[in-house]
Amino acid sequence: MMEPSIDRATRAPPGARRSFVRSAMEELAKTLGHSFVDPKLLELALTHSSVDGAEPNERLEFLGDAVLDLVVAEKLFLDNPGLREGDLTQAKAWIVSRKTLAEAALELGLWEKARKGRGLTTANPSRAILANLYEAVLGAIYLDGGLEPAKRFALATLSQFLARGVSSPERSSPKQSLQEYVQARGFRPPDYELLDERGLAHARAFEVAARIGKRRMPSAWGRTRKEAEHWAAHEALLVLRDEERRDDESSAALVVDGDDA
Repeated sequence: MMEPSIDRATRAPPGARRSFVRSAMEELAKTLGHSFVDPKLLELALTHSSVDGAEPNERLEFLGDAVLDLVVAEKLFLDNPGLREGDLTQAKAWIVSRKTLAEAALELGLWEKARKGRGLTTANPSRAILANLYEAVLGAIYLDGGLEPAKRFALATLSQFLARGVSSPERSSPKQSLQEYVQARGFRPPDYELLDERGLAHARAFEVAARIGKRRMPSAWGRTRKEAEHWAAHEALLVLRDEERRDDESSAALVVDGDDA
């Protein structure tokens, strides 16, 4: 038997739509491990901006992003008392990355239950869209039940990534990740440019920026040149992935606009 789909419900008569939505919400609530006091919050969390005439999930996504940062930061802090601030920051960045959240969203089946416009009926949504769904659902759980249910949901659904976060090869080697990222897109490996160095011999600080082709990425400081290159690569990855995310979202919007034309 085909699973109930909120997307299918948007094209049904009002009475049938309510039945579809209720069935989908109940099924998904079991998967999420949270029984919603206000099921409309979950429906809103699963409503993409491409749905005509419906409030989108973007505000819930904003809230869920903040909740996720807090939950993951606390977990890493408590579980890794010997880890330095920089390493904690890098581990958190990997755990809450769009790649990670997209995988979690797929495992939860959020895309199948999402409400989306005709232009987004693809079976292969972008990582950005999937990650946004995850964050919106987390925001909905937080509003519905508070921090503890939201924390349980995040820790349960990201458990495998939390376990790998501190030792992930991608997390521990941003220079390698940056090189693989740019080469996969047809560029030569990045160069690292020393921009400044300050301090006495026993307390030096180095400012380095990654250069990809003719483009110089944001700089970073480190106590050694190697450490500065490490963080410069990290900064470059953040910028490039954010640009890719915006491109994904723009492409999705163009598909929707073209479909409606």
